[in-house]
Amino acid sequence: MTPAALADLVRATALDVLSSRGLDTSVLPETVTIERPRNPEHGDYATNLALQLGKKLAVSPRDLAGWLAEALTGQDALTSVDVAGPGFLNLRLAADAQGAIVREVLAGGADYGTGDLLAGRRINLEFVSANPTGPIHLGGTRWAAVGDALGRILTAEGASVTREYYFNDAGAQIDRFVRSMIAAAKGEPAPEDGYAGAYINDIADAVLASEPGALGLPDAERAEVFRTIGVGLMFEEIKKSLHEFGTDFDVYFHENSLHESGAVTKAVEALKESGNLYLEDGAWWLRSTEYGDDKDRVVIKTDGNPAYIAGDIAYFQDKRSRGFDLCIYMLGADHHGYIGRLKAAAAAFGDDPDTVEVLIGQMVNLVADGKPVKMSKRAGTVITLEDLVEAVGVDAARYSLIRSSVDSSLDIDLDLLRKHSNDNPVFYVQYAHARVSSVLRNAADLGIELGELADFDATLLTLPKEGDVIRTLGEFARVVASAAELREPHRVARYLEELAGAVHRYYDEKGAKVLPKGDEETSPLAVPRLRLYQAMKQTLVNGLRLLGVSAPEQM
Repeated sequence: MTPAALADLVRATALDVLSSRGLDTSVLPETVTIERPRNPEHGDYATNLALQLGKKLAVSPRDLAGWLAEALTGQDALTSVDVAGPGFLNLRLAADAQGAIVREVLAGGADYGTGDLLAGRRINLEFVSANPTGPIHLGGTRWAAVGDALGRILTAEGASVTREYYFNDAGAQIDRFVRSMIAAAKGEPAPEDGYAGAYINDIADAVLASEPGALGLPDAERAEVFRTIGVGLMFEEIKKSLHEFGTDFDVYFHENSLHESGAVTKAVEALKESGNLYLEDGAWWLRSTEYGDDKDRVVIKTDGNPAYIAGDIAYFQDKRSRGFDLCIYMLGADHHGYIGRLKAAAAAFGDDPDTVEVLIGQMVNLVADGKPVKMSKRAGTVITLEDLVEAVGVDAARYSLIRSSVDSSLDIDLDLLRKHSNDNPVFYVQYAHARVSSVLRNAADLGIELGELADFDATLLTLPKEGDVIRTLGEFARVVASAAELREPHRVARYLEELAGAVHRYYDEKGAKVLPKGDEETSPLAVPRLRLYQAMKQTLVNGLRLLGVSAPEQM
């Protein structure tokens, strides 16, 4: 019995108890909270439902807990129900009820852990969106890992997710990039406000290889050649790096298309007509403070050119026109101001501001030999995605970036991630999978037949560590749903580490022998334990897949 099924059982029982005593059943929560006690001696699960309801019903929580315990006692799925403290209920599952978790894992297979929390939702998930003026730096790399994992998790909960990259191919940063390439092609130092690094020289050389006479063209034509070819080359390289990192996008949206198509002008005119733009000091301002922003924002500057927010406004409108009912923006640490302005822009169009969600990611630092790593071999000024992957590999890079909340800055210890030890979290989880795979492989080599899943006898799995593993397996679906609801992929990583710990402890348990040695007969415990190993393997695979991390069979 999974925690969700147990929660349903407790709620149904509580409904009967309250009804039979003439108490108000409307106070019952839709979902009963079921948790695993810190001390396993207290039971397999616990609920504070009686404490939640006591005051609302004007009943002693401990008395209410006693009534619930009496009603739950005798349920086939439970071996004991005890009242603790001021009104907690401690619940212990029957062996066969625990075995139902193993059956659910194996019956679900690759779909185990998925749900329908977000069924019917159409979500636009925009992340990375780095300017095409250089390789992806560590902040963008964090979003590449976290954003891709979040997309997988939202999809696992039934959402239709479009992963989108906003290609900033308009604006001053592109002009600086072009001037930097031209300077490199001429053998001159980078402009003071330009970009430096070996990659600039490489792209400048590639432009000249494609257009050998580019430097001899008039200034405007020369700039256009370097812009068209250079930006294209840089963006293709960014896409290649992301693909090799395991992150791909459904849509690459060009900012410039909003200006060329007239979408920006159309959005601005709509806001003028609605009165949500006003003219002051020669500029057009969005009345964003009326919708919760900390200040009004300039949309059209005094020179008549659109400010950056004009493109953002038109881009939001474009997303909504494509049918998305939720637009998630994953932005860098210096973009806190975007939360208010994007929600205000939505509200100014008469839209629900909650159709906009903005996630802000904090900075990432690399540490090696106890010291910060600050210089890239290729980019010269910042550490890049390629630098991190070269140092530790794709799996370790992705996992280390995902396993911590994006709300906090992150220090990545390169020395730790290179170690094949339990101190390395990605190794710890992957090694658990490799160990489980080894047992199953050896069982297959011995020709042990597992029979039909329906015949699996869970009552033989009586070791405490077997119960620990099974109950941890049962938590997976709830963790995935929570990660989707809160937009926190790190919850899946931390769950996998908890599961890996339970797996390693069970594997090392002397009394948990699975396979015969030499001429020994196969134990009756072999089949149920191998089914448990299959469930461990499936859940580890499913969890790692949600993070875009591989599950090696051998290490």
